[in-house]
Amino acid sequence: MSQLVLARFFPKSGQESRVEAILRGMVASTRQEPGCIRYDLYRANASGASVFCLIERYADQAAIQAHRETSHYKSYRASIADLLAQPIEVSMLDALDALDALDARERR
Repeated sequence: MSQLVLARFFPKSGQESRVEAILRGMVASTRQEPGCIRYDLYRANASGASVFCLIERYADQAAIQAHRETSHYKSYRASIADLLAQPIEVSMLDALDALDALDARERR
């Protein structure tokens, strides 16, 4: 089964547009990675502050590791940290009752 990752970013006040630009810059390159199934960027407003969320799905753990070794990943990690109010929250989600995109394609 594929691996789902949820990453949340909490920009410092006044840094929202810079954080968004960095995250948007990751989308096209990451979607081209062989093991990437999904890489979607969202914004939520929590108590008036922007929170950015990436929902990422990879074919397997090896694809996640390959993603973390790309130059675009290393560059984004180096440039975003000082713009955030707190560390990036990354959660690896284990499906309890979810339709996996790969499984759904096989059923068709």
